[in-house]
Amino acid sequence: MSVHDLLKDSSKLCIFNQLQPKRSNLILLCHHHHDEVESSSSSSSWPSIKSCDANYVALTPISFLERAANVFSERTSVIYGPSSITYTWEQTHTRCLKLASALVHHLGISRGHVVATLAPNVPAIQELHFAVPMAGAVLCTLNTRLNSAMLSTLLMHSEAKIIFVDQQFLQLAQEALSIISSKNTKPPLLVVIISEKSNNSITNTWDYESLLESGDRDFAIRWPITEFDPISINYTSGTTSRPKGVVFSHRGAYLNSIATFLAHEMSTLPIYLWTVPTFHCNGWCMIWGLAAVGGTNVCLRSVSPKEIFESISLYKVTHMGGAPTVLNMIVNTPSCHMKPLPHKVKIMTGGSPPPPQMISRMEELGFGVIHFYGLTETHGAGTYCLWKPEWDSLPSDERLILKARQGVQHLCVEEVDVRDSITMKKVPADGITMGEVMFRGNTVMSGYLKDQKATDEAFRGGWFHSGDLAVKHPDGYIEVKDRSKDIIISGGENISTIEVETVLYSHSAVLEAAIVARPDNHWGQTPCAFVKLKEGFDISSHEIINFCRDNLPHYMAPRTVIFQDLPKTSTGKIQKSILREKAKALGSLF
Repeated sequence: MSVHDLLKDSSKLCIFNQLQPKRSNLILLCHHHHDEVESSSSSSSWPSIKSCDANYVALTPISFLERAANVFSERTSVIYGPSSITYTWEQTHTRCLKLASALVHHLGISRGHVVATLAPNVPAIQELHFAVPMAGAVLCTLNTRLNSAMLSTLLMHSEAKIIFVDQQFLQLAQEALSIISSKNTKPPLLVVIISEKSNNSITNTWDYESLLESGDRDFAIRWPITEFDPISINYTSGTTSRPKGVVFSHRGAYLNSIATFLAHEMSTLPIYLWTVPTFHCNGWCMIWGLAAVGGTNVCLRSVSPKEIFESISLYKVTHMGGAPTVLNMIVNTPSCHMKPLPHKVKIMTGGSPPPPQMISRMEELGFGVIHFYGLTETHGAGTYCLWKPEWDSLPSDERLILKARQGVQHLCVEEVDVRDSITMKKVPADGITMGEVMFRGNTVMSGYLKDQKATDEAFRGGWFHSGDLAVKHPDGYIEVKDRSKDIIISGGENISTIEVETVLYSHSAVLEAAIVARPDNHWGQTPCAFVKLKEGFDISSHEIINFCRDNLPHYMAPRTVIFQDLPKTSTGKIQKSILREKAKALGSLF
């Protein structure tokens, strides 16, 4: 079933009963119980209280842009250095209206159609995040590091009608479209984004600016019929398996955008540097949230230490985000590219737990690190390490350990808990007993596109199952210990790969590290370390092993060390599935 069909039959998208708005004219079907959920007004003791146009409007991020055009009209919305592009929020609003108009009137986009993108963090991507839903369509931002075969698979799975492609990835896109055509399937229409001056002419297709200029600025926005209408599809990064299409709703995107800028400690008019890929959870929903606070989007085509420090200095950046790999890049920036920060820059990090040593070095450079945790299935951020003022007086080592925790749910998540995956019972809040992190609330995904079985399994027991193993501390803060697939069981003892990796990152010669299980005939499994050294360092595997044995219980120390570059996803996560296969192929140590 396509997203277009889902709009015709909302019962096919799994959404919990308790997450539905109680509207008098809406009866929804929950696939878990197959019960009709009657609106509250039919059985309420307040029969005269009804929703109407005056007191109910569907929540949608589109409203952020409408407000920005009124409240922040002359404030800068977008800066893009290579093309010397600068727009105000009024101009961005006009451009999005024209683009939405062109999608509908020139390209035939109907409500529920999917529009895909393949592009880096350029201004067009910011506009498409608003224009596509304004046209009543569903945005599907594709990972620019995928190969043509996978791209063709995702385009066919999403049934995308159009794909907007940055010229940098034009050949890749054309290869994917050729694969689709070879399967007797009509490929999506190609629109090319030309961000910089180019001598290459584009023929037989639309280019982005020409398409936009053909639109009508007086276009009537196609507002969502209900706030549970899909706004985007985000394919998971595929660190563990084939990517799945995670469906975001207008409601979830609206609420998570607000929660994320609040967790990021943003006031009005922030200046945000785009180092988070916008194809990852729609830029952690910040691409919509920045409109709500009148922020400035500083777009970066590619992320490098030099570009980061130059942009911060030139544009007086106040906020940015990035996976720990981006933080690692920053702390290891060559001195020739480093520049003093004009003020403290608040950087939100997540995707994998940042080692405390990395947080310490970032703070030394003048960054304020905010640690969050979430998944594509939670619209990005779901928890964050809400800082307590009394922690400021703690010794540095204790303070950094606390900051590395995943913390508590943000404002718009109903509940986050650590529970036994089988019995669904809460684990004790003792900081020792492990369970699975589970979410429930308005910012949990609507479901997996065309995969009811996976949706049912993810929502088993009325909670979203993250697959992450964690402990809950007595103060209620959670601390992720591992992915359920990553935990190592050696001689009956559970070994957290994150704990071992944290020790490895504290070694002065280690740039990157990952721990996976290697099969062992005696112990069952033993830790195997994959390590990338910093430039100029040359140490042996025995030195690494002895260092770990000096800082960990001996059974947790790796018995195997392999020096190599570490494979990563496009969002900076180390691909442990590849490393696990390599360790498995090594066989038992003895």
